[in-house]
Amino acid sequence: MSFTVAIVGRPNVGKSTFFNRLLEQRKAIVDDVSGVTRDRQYGVAEWAGKTFNVIDTGGFVPLSEDIFEREIKKQVLIAVEEANALIFMVDAATGITDLDEAMADVLRRSNKPVFLTVNKVDNHDRLLEATEFYSLGIDRIFFLSAMSGSGTGEVLDAVTDLITEDQSAATVEEQKLPKFAIIGQPNVGKSSLLNALVGQERTIVSDIAGTTRDTIHTHYNLFNKEFILIDTAGIRRKTKVHEDLEFYSVIRAIKAMDEADVCLMVLDAEKGITAQDLNIFSLAVKKGKGIVILVNKWDLMTKSTNTARDYEKELKNRIAPFTDVPILFVSATEKTRIHKAVETCLEVYDNKQRKVGTSELNDIMLKAIESYHPPVVRGHPIKIKYVTQLPTHVPSFAFFCNFPDDVKQPYKNYLENQLRAKFNFTGVPVRLFFRKK
Repeated sequence: MSFTVAIVGRPNVGKSTFFNRLLEQRKAIVDDVSGVTRDRQYGVAEWAGKTFNVIDTGGFVPLSEDIFEREIKKQVLIAVEEANALIFMVDAATGITDLDEAMADVLRRSNKPVFLTVNKVDNHDRLLEATEFYSLGIDRIFFLSAMSGSGTGEVLDAVTDLITEDQSAATVEEQKLPKFAIIGQPNVGKSSLLNALVGQERTIVSDIAGTTRDTIHTHYNLFNKEFILIDTAGIRRKTKVHEDLEFYSVIRAIKAMDEADVCLMVLDAEKGITAQDLNIFSLAVKKGKGIVILVNKWDLMTKSTNTARDYEKELKNRIAPFTDVPILFVSATEKTRIHKAVETCLEVYDNKQRKVGTSELNDIMLKAIESYHPPVVRGHPIKIKYVTQLPTHVPSFAFFCNFPDDVKQPYKNYLENQLRAKFNFTGVPVRLFFRKK
């Protein structure tokens, strides 16, 4: 099993700044407002030759009226459950607060190693004031500044001492799993879908659009299927992005797309596919990702005999020319067909990895070219002699011919359709290149 460290504490003590420092990248959104991090975020860090998972949690507020703070508390408790060790962060500038004491109380009951980290200790006076934290009764105590990075090494040394080689290796293995990103507009039910798949509340769900701000990684390992699910913040049109935070979330969602192998694009059944959805779709195609379209909230639709068939036809008209995409009608709240969605994703992932042998490829494709020749250009017949698959992330094929620049789009489409008909590339963009032999 891999080793996981959770960073916990009250709001605004610098947990996300520390998290970003461990990952050596700006993954968590950082702002001077309390409560920016809502869900727990996952990352992988390496120190002293050992690799481990890190969870960043929202600020812990035990008795709060705020809907988000109540939910964040649930998220923190789940993180404490999941982790092997806990980094409890407090702030030297404010000193001990009731919230810190409440948190210390929760942690003392957890029987897991706790590292009390006093943040914002950036001068000698602060260090003297910071000694009051010994009264929280936690033995392992460290003083650091997450902003400048001074003192972080000592904490990490202490944490990595607990990690065995096997745990480190297991974390590295997890990195190689297929990654599926759940993408789409705000409020189409991406987080509900994630929760339904995993069977527990991994993310905070509310009717307020923009609840999810960060990308959240979840390790799925059920029914002999194993992969990483990435829930993203909704991507909206630029004119709608007002808040800074939201602007970062959009960038983050697009980055999550880069990380993923297959994108699960979630649509709202009642709204259908909007211009913004088409933008998201074509972005995923451009990036060469596998795509599965899920029409969510299908339980709310009034249906007659052919509703699904007509709906699918209409969808395919809108997303043309790339229509070889699986479309599933699901409901995250009723849990209808969500396991079918997982299976479809894994199939698309396999299709994306598919490598076709050169001899088989030539046998089949040259026959297809024989039965329908490319049009004659300027009195010269175009001759395609040889086809091969290129060693790229996206299935790409090179056709060697005498006039590569004269092969027109309709004929390219014919060749692509033949490839799709003979070898299964459903849900995956295919690229064709024409080269001089």
